[in-house]
Amino acid sequence: MRLGTRLALGLGVLALVVFAVVGTVLTTSMREYLAHKLDEQMRTTQVELEKDVAGGTLRRSAYGWFAAVYDVRDGVATPRAGGDLPQDEDELASVALLVTGTDAVFRTADLAGDGTYRVRGCPLGDGAVLVSAAPMDDIDTTVRQLALVEGVAFLLALIALVVLGRALLRRGLRPLSDMARTAHDITSHDLSSHLPLRAEGRNAGVEVEELRTAFNTMLDHIDSSLAARTVAEQRLRRFVADASHELRTPLTSIRGYADLFRYAAANEPAEREAHLEKLRSEAARMSVLLDDLLLLARLDAAEAETPLRPVRGDLVALVREAADAFEAARPTHPLTVTAPEALLLSFDPLRLRQVLDNLLANAALHTPPGTAVSVSVAVEDDDAVLRVSDSGPGVPSADQSRIFDRFHRVDDSRTRDRGGSGLGLSVAHSLVAAHGGTVELDSRPGSTTFTIRLPRVG
Repeated sequence: MRLGTRLALGLGVLALVVFAVVGTVLTTSMREYLAHKLDEQMRTTQVELEKDVAGGTLRRSAYGWFAAVYDVRDGVATPRAGGDLPQDEDELASVALLVTGTDAVFRTADLAGDGTYRVRGCPLGDGAVLVSAAPMDDIDTTVRQLALVEGVAFLLALIALVVLGRALLRRGLRPLSDMARTAHDITSHDLSSHLPLRAEGRNAGVEVEELRTAFNTMLDHIDSSLAARTVAEQRLRRFVADASHELRTPLTSIRGYADLFRYAAANEPAEREAHLEKLRSEAARMSVLLDDLLLLARLDAAEAETPLRPVRGDLVALVREAADAFEAARPTHPLTVTAPEALLLSFDPLRLRQVLDNLLANAALHTPPGTAVSVSVAVEDDDAVLRVSDSGPGVPSADQSRIFDRFHRVDDSRTRDRGGSGLGLSVAHSLVAAHGGTVELDSRPGSTTFTIRLPRVG
């Protein structure tokens, strides 16, 4: 059974209880009111009857009324002659016996053969009691008619309430049905389904609108999360493919040189040392690649034992050491260093030196001989700013957005005569981020600058 039908039936049951209580109260009140009016009418009528008794006569009553005068002696009520008595006069005699003082006595009695009557007894003095009885058939008929009208009216109202209430509830609960249909669409992987911000031409209420907004927000979150997961999976597959490619090349070389070494050991002993040196070179190259991959994995995992070992040191001294090493290894690229006397902050000297060496090596590898290279150190706000610049041809604009991606090379041919595995800038970016800093690229023909910002506090 649908929720709207259940709610409508529940409202119908509640309305039925309310109607029953209201009908009972109305019927009871009406009966008491009519009985009170009958008592007033009997009191007025008995005043006229008392006058007749005083005159020595007792008129017969109309409309089925009974009236008689009883003499009460020694607990026995004896009717006087001339009274109008019913077939069952015992009830009237019992009321006469109940009159003991000056107050009138009322009693409802069922007279055999005549029906239900309202009996009133009032004292006349000297043991005489005037008893009159008025039929209550009209009251019963009126109450039954009222109960019938109430029953029909309440039944029609109940039917209208259930039918109209079910229609209104279904209309009000339609947004929930929309949510159910949207949820079914999601099970078929259609995450583009969303609920309209407002039902067409309807005001669904604040609670439903809040639920609708929360539902759409949840769908957007699921959609974005799945999209991010898809992108991450694609990056992971690309990373695994690139790593496999990079590892396959030195392994193939090692296997080839191992075969040559075995051949040389048997036939050309003089070439053994050369082949052994090639094996060492390829193994060292693969070791560097694996070290970079391991370092990136540790930085991505944010392990409790971070690979950084920060100490308080002089950044300018570290830059001058890296500049001296660069000038010794790359004499064809003139280097200029601009820095203050000293700049103290907390950093890992080994990892930050690795970043500097990588940026300087890239400046030399990707520019022609004679290209000027510069390194500057400055303080801006609360950051230490380190810039490595060159005046080479620059990085193509199509590659600038992916320059820090892993295994990305500007040279798509994957040749290694001018570069390494494509992990250098990724490692540099991750190490700077681990220091709490940022690294950015600004490149155009004739000017390429890598800007590193490191916080001086914390």
